[in-house]
Amino acid sequence: MLSFRQLEKHVKGFANHRRIQIMVLLSAEPGLSLLDIAEKLKINFKTAGDHTRRLHHAGLITKKHRSAAVAHEVSHRGKVVLKFLRTLE
Repeated sequence: MLSFRQLEKHVKGFANHRRIQIMVLLSAEPGLSLLDIAEKLKINFKTAGDHTRRLHHAGLITKKHRSAAVAHEVSHRGKVVLKFLRTLE
């Protein structure tokens, strides 16, 4: 089992409505760039970058470099979190 601090890091990773929105978006449309995410959610590019950085740091999304762009996808842990969140609906 993960330590309590590690669990806290993962929970804080998705403890924001925008980050949950980003995870749901990437679940439906994997491989989006940061610009795509910002445009689809109608949020500032810098804000999208901050949220994706936090999600990546928490291990909830992955980043794959494609030439000049970076493709974002929900990680296995992120999929587990989304499944958990759906149980709360």
